[in-house]
Amino acid sequence: MKARLFGTDGIRGIAGEYPLDARTIFACGSALVRVLGSPLRVLLGRDTRESGPWIERLFAAGVRAAGGEVVSAGVFTTPGIAYLVRAHAELDAGVVISASHNPYRDNGIKIFSAEGMKLDDAQEAAIEREIEALARESEFEARDHLESASGEFAEERFAAEYLRFLRERGMGASSGERPLAGWRVGFDGAHGAAYRLGPQLLEGLGAHVHVIGAAPDGRNINHECGSLHPEALQRVVREHNCDLGIAVDGDADRAIFIARTGEVLDGDDVLYILATYRHERGQLRGNVVVGTEMTNYGLEQALAQRGIALVRAKVGDRYVLEQLLRHGASLGGEPSGHVIVPELSPTGDGLLTALLLLNVMRETGRDVTELRAGFLRYPQHVLNVRVREKPPLETIPELLRAMAEAQERLRDRGRVLVRYSGTEPVARVMVEADAEDLVREIAAALAEVIHRHLGVS
Repeated sequence: MKARLFGTDGIRGIAGEYPLDARTIFACGSALVRVLGSPLRVLLGRDTRESGPWIERLFAAGVRAAGGEVVSAGVFTTPGIAYLVRAHAELDAGVVISASHNPYRDNGIKIFSAEGMKLDDAQEAAIEREIEALARESEFEARDHLESASGEFAEERFAAEYLRFLRERGMGASSGERPLAGWRVGFDGAHGAAYRLGPQLLEGLGAHVHVIGAAPDGRNINHECGSLHPEALQRVVREHNCDLGIAVDGDADRAIFIARTGEVLDGDDVLYILATYRHERGQLRGNVVVGTEMTNYGLEQALAQRGIALVRAKVGDRYVLEQLLRHGASLGGEPSGHVIVPELSPTGDGLLTALLLLNVMRETGRDVTELRAGFLRYPQHVLNVRVREKPPLETIPELLRAMAEAQERLRDRGRVLVRYSGTEPVARVMVEADAEDLVREIAAALAEVIHRHLGVS
């Protein structure tokens, strides 16, 4: 059976190779119009990868070939495109050309509905069928479609609108107000889509911003910078005595944070801080927080002590949103830094999360390390095993036995999780417990079993 084009976060691969070859990209643009219906007005954005412009042109050509229209926002964040699509009635879909936190050689196609939400499984399956049909219909030459994209281009107007939304909803600040005057903030833009928007936002709120990761060259996106590599930002925060450091990834749908001490705070820390703040003010609907299978067990315990339940979703912000809507909850997220507040945005937004966190600090007068003091993190170890295929894990008896034995050893002291990545040829082994040595020992044993059965030489 042929693998699905869509993973947990759109279509992703190496730029220039299937499924990001010229034929498939063009067909995807046309298929989107065929599935969602013509006339279709599509808003396009991209990050700073060198492959972004030609992928955008091919996708736009496919949309126009099927009778749709294209509006380009240029270099723009994923959550920014999701916001603009739902804010403009004349826009029917949003598409972001980005591979998020992946290296520059990768790229991807993320599609949002008019409500700013990722397409459901049925719509993605329909687009895949249309792509296959289009590939059979006619011969295709990339050079016939790599003309300059025509249509409206409105990057600056869209940027001003999105920044206004962030100021007003993230910090309650109207134009001209400077609630962060006197604050020192470090910002790492990962040489990605937020390299200009992030500093503009923070400076507009009055902060003195120390910026790194803001010189994209097409190949340095996420390279030793951003949310996956906080070391440089830690140095900046310490050197300039910043009140907070903010590190986003390539498309700024996630963020992690650096305290004054240099301590790194991930999505679990942010969920604890925002949940307890909202709970104390009666603003946490249902007293429920949505996490994922990877959410630290210590967070579940810390929230329970405050009368807050943790609901776990599958890994992926689309699944977090599903559970948020199902439970009528108002806060959810992932350790990676995706945080969703559905009344503000149906997708993770690193810049919005940063403002929500800064606002809690400002209103309470407390540093983030004080705000997270009630959360004691369990030691957690994650090992990635590259695999040549992804058969159902339950079809590997030796792995099932090893997992059962591991859980028996842990009992109530921790938990084990083995799953496939939704975006990479990788099996992830996660073990967490109250003893670091035990965690590493069990994780290594499980990883070895997977490598024997599925590993790449």
